[in-house]
Amino acid sequence: MDPLPNPAPLASKLRNTLVRYHSIGDGEWRVAKKTKDATVWRKPSEEFSGYLYKAQGVVEDVTNRIVDHIRPGPYRLDWDSLMTSMDIMETFEENCCVMRYTTAGQLWNVIAPREFVDFSYTTSYEDGLLTCGISLDYGEVRPNFVRGFNHPCGWFCVPLKDSPGHSLLTGYIQTELRGMLPQSAVDTAMSSTLANFYSDLKKALKT
Repeated sequence: MDPLPNPAPLASKLRNTLVRYHSIGDGEWRVAKKTKDATVWRKPSEEFSGYLYKAQGVVEDVTNRIVDHIRPGPYRLDWDSLMTSMDIMETFEENCCVMRYTTAGQLWNVIAPREFVDFSYTTSYEDGLLTCGISLDYGEVRPNFVRGFNHPCGWFCVPLKDSPGHSLLTGYIQTELRGMLPQSAVDTAMSSTLANFYSDLKKALKT
């Protein structure tokens, strides 16, 4: 088990990585799924043998409220059907924390429940916010869970210029689920999970 990293350089590196993903040209992405709420694209990840996913959709609400529902905190467990538990293990200054969370089984339990320990950082970006994270090798793995690993991932949320009550939410996710899994099952699950994330979030914001 690694010791906890110094949060400031990790936060800075994480932010720079996400900003770089955000500048990748449209031609490098391939559409993986499209719903009324979001479009999901993917491209081969530079971090591991799977894919980097990009998801984007317009959400009817102000940026701060949307990000409060996504980042670690009391809202997330209430609406995110995939997340089954979340504990903040350490809190640093400047919107940084380390959280441990578990996810439900997927695809009729072909994908068993997973546990993640992530460093999370929320910061300003243009007129909006970026909340981002990366997994750490920290804490004991609990029984009955496979420890997954999130390579740099995050959500950009910026107000629409012509409609400030709406925000453009763009996510970049690259999750290594680990364990013995067929890659095709992982890819199917990831696209659907990201599309459902938008519809679940929109419902939560309306309540």
